[in-house]
Amino acid sequence: MKRLTSNTAVASTSCLPSPVTATIPDALRNFDALPASAYVRLPVVTGVFACSPATVWRRVKKRTLPAPRKLSEGVTAWNVGQIRQALNGEAWE
Repeated sequence: MKRLTSNTAVASTSCLPSPVTATIPDALRNFDALPASAYVRLPVVTGVFACSPATVWRRVKKRTLPAPRKLSEGVTAWNVGQIRQALNGEAWE
């Protein structure tokens, strides 16, 4: 076993990569405060169900999650009330 002496250089921690800080969407942080008529995007749905985007789409296809609504070109969102019903195991249709 090699011992550190005063002549041995110690690697600086500044050369280590900084930890990745994931940003939590405000809608996910405040999900309980949102009205049932609100809409949320895919990152919030993945956060609520703790799964990947591919799994969300797979569950939508199998009808175990509510289908999203296309609000405009390039904007697809889920109804918060339906997401809450799915979380409780209730039917949302």
